[in-house]
Amino acid sequence: MQQGDIAAEMERARVDFHHLLDNATSAELRASTNGTKWTNEQLLFHMLFGYLLVHNLQILVKAFTRLPRHVSKAFAATLDAATRPFHAVNYLGSLGGARVLGHARMERLMDFVIGRLQRSVTAASEDSLNRGMHFPVGWDPYFKEYMTLRDVYHYATQHYDHHRRQLTLAAAITAEENRRLPKTTGREQ
Repeated sequence: MQQGDIAAEMERARVDFHHLLDNATSAELRASTNGTKWTNEQLLFHMLFGYLLVHNLQILVKAFTRLPRHVSKAFAATLDAATRPFHAVNYLGSLGGARVLGHARMERLMDFVIGRLQRSVTAASEDSLNRGMHFPVGWDPYFKEYMTLRDVYHYATQHYDHHRRQLTLAAAITAEENRRLPKTTGREQ
């Protein structure tokens, strides 16, 4: 995937996130999702959290690419050993995230983090995008044993799209049935 493609898919997710929150009723936000224990509101926060995570992961990847490969492999193995506690923290963190932030702050934070990631990916050199590290594959189905920085940037939207299909919001279902998402705005990257 090219840098512009990654930035564009992030923009699509950003616009979609606003569309979903702006069109959801309070009852829909409190409703259950398909395949998770979260409500729609909690899952939306978790989807935002995926982009926040990538912001931190890019720092890790950049640091570990300066070290011998076996160091990141050992680090990933250590994290894999902590998969159960990670999933518990991941679940619990999303329970209150939306309530703490509120919807308007969630939208502003999504705008901020996506803008930052878009600027970062488009400014990255091909060399840095092709460098990578080992990842804890037990933490997420989209984590591969070895991921480049390019993979990490793309991961955020894979994570978003995966969880979007689990939402039970009318706006999400209608867009999915029509196989379309809201059009992107002319926002500069």
